[in-house]
Amino acid sequence: MPVREALRLAEERQLDLVEIAPTAKPPVCRIMDIGKYKFEQSKREKEARKKQKTVSIKEVKLRPNIEDHDFEVKAKNAIRFLKEGDKVKATIIFRGREIVHTQLGMKLLKRLEESLSAVSTVERQPKLEGKNMIMILAPKQES
Repeated sequence: MPVREALRLAEERQLDLVEIAPTAKPPVCRIMDIGKYKFEQSKREKEARKKQKTVSIKEVKLRPNIEDHDFEVKAKNAIRFLKEGDKVKATIIFRGREIVHTQLGMKLLKRLEESLSAVSTVERQPKLEGKNMIMILAPKQES
């Protein structure tokens, strides 16, 4: 349809002539209310943003010589964080001469990994960074 005829038709209906695909041969246009179209588009974008889930990282701090009960409490907290959909950063803090016994920290993080294996997967293996040993756990994806 010629452009002049399309513009006349749009004006008769008191709507706008909007170019949809300018690169197509011939260019594709549509007769519509541009204000209403922009409003609907912004409404859809808002809905899409609402449905997005932001994943935050929660931290669980441990010491190399932690008692069993304290370890269980920390593990329960980590399970709660993972079930809420957050990632868990397990940190072991070495103070003073404890840094010599990094194998204790590694053993502790492996124990934590095993106790959380039902609800999590290891995103980052245990690694020593300065005086801290860090491991990151992510929630398991439901299939």
